[in-house]
Amino acid sequence: MLEVKGCIVKRKNLEDLASERAVLAALCQYGLDCYLEVDFLDADHFTDNINQVIFHCIYKSISENSKVELASILSAANSLGVYESINNKEEISFIRSLFNFPIHKENAKSHAVKIAKLKLARDLKRTLRACEKDLDATTGEEDVMDLISKIETPILNATADVYQSSNNKTEIIGEEIDDYLQYLSENVSDNVGIPTGFPRYDAAIGGGLRRKCVDLIAARPKVGKSMFGDAVAMNVSKQNIPVLMLDTEMSKEDHLNRMLANLSGVDINKISTGKFTENPTDKEKVEKAAQELKDIPYHYISIAGQSFENILALMRKWIYQQVGFDESGVTNDCLIVYDYLKLMGSEGISSSMQEYQVLGFQITQLHNFMVKYDVPCLSFVQLNRDGITRESTDVVSGSDRLIWLCTSFSIFKLKSEEEVAEDGIENGNRKLVPVVGRHGPGLDDGDYISMNMFGNIGKISEGQTRNELHNNARSREEGFEIDAEIDPESDIDSM
Repeated sequence: MLEVKGCIVKRKNLEDLASERAVLAALCQYGLDCYLEVDFLDADHFTDNINQVIFHCIYKSISENSKVELASILSAANSLGVYESINNKEEISFIRSLFNFPIHKENAKSHAVKIAKLKLARDLKRTLRACEKDLDATTGEEDVMDLISKIETPILNATADVYQSSNNKTEIIGEEIDDYLQYLSENVSDNVGIPTGFPRYDAAIGGGLRRKCVDLIAARPKVGKSMFGDAVAMNVSKQNIPVLMLDTEMSKEDHLNRMLANLSGVDINKISTGKFTENPTDKEKVEKAAQELKDIPYHYISIAGQSFENILALMRKWIYQQVGFDESGVTNDCLIVYDYLKLMGSEGISSSMQEYQVLGFQITQLHNFMVKYDVPCLSFVQLNRDGITRESTDVVSGSDRLIWLCTSFSIFKLKSEEEVAEDGIENGNRKLVPVVGRHGPGLDDGDYISMNMFGNIGKISEGQTRNELHNNARSREEGFEIDAEIDPESDIDSM
């Protein structure tokens, strides 16, 4: 039992009627000035029905008059159609008492915060009950991840909403401009986002992989998109930034073989067959590479056969368990690599949907996830047959929605025989073409980044752009020497 100013009320679980009364009293006495301090509250935060009604009326009164009086509360009640619920001697007396309740304006916010926390606890408790009900319906035929997601997804969504709501305040855009300029001057960098290890690609898309963004790369099968994804993941994780590789096709062992080959320079076939042990030098190189792999935050999971809801749940779980948040609730630096978007089951996908509709659904969900959790994503998509000869935004299924929601769209493909001959075999037989870049300058029409892929050691290197190569060649013909920035090891494609 709890006594509040002469009246006895029953103290229920996860409520504080004294704090509710204190907030209402502060609103009555200080009006708009107080409301601006507790504007994160709404009527649902109050547990007593009458308190909910009074809050509604106070809010309407403030919004219309800025000042709160008994008459304005009753007038608001009449407008809202709740006059009968408070038009009695007991409730009128309670409202009058609010104007005389001893409360300092400065203390109202602490009471409001307590009320908000109690509501969060009630919501979480309600969520747990709903989870329990869902679990009670288990038949034993469900996938294990489906069962786990029945608990994980609602809980993580609830807590994510709390983090997000804490940052939902407007601010004068130039209020902290001096601090921002100082930060920029002290942190000069070529990249706004996370560097991929491919500087020309980073520059073309606007300075690396940015938070809240999905960067797409389209490629035909067997061209090397998975190796490209692995290369980026390796480069980023070497910066001690956690990376999650979501793989739809390859096994963990395939990735391990490729990464060991990449780090050691030992042929991938020797590693996969164990023959590297026959050569002491190779054995030492592979063991050194294995130790390096232990020390980098590269996380892998196969998502083959998983529903899209499960994949989103896996990403949430990884962020909470492996990445974490800073003191302000902002997700720490990380990268998600999704290899690759394709047809898969989902509660939001019907059997009658076309491929482009499915991909549109997936990119929408993926984009919303990255925005909500403030993380970057590099994803891949299948290039249709038109993409063999064309380099435009309409060479993937569902291109309109994909292009609309992605931050950059690039094409990774084989060079034509003419392009190989023109660029020189030493500059590789693959190219990366940034077609769309919301934040970056992209490349000139007809330009591309030369890429060398060494399949035998699982490595991809970035060369010069087509225009750089041709300008350098022309300068040499005219008697000027321009340094080439090609990796000296990038001499031939080995795939």
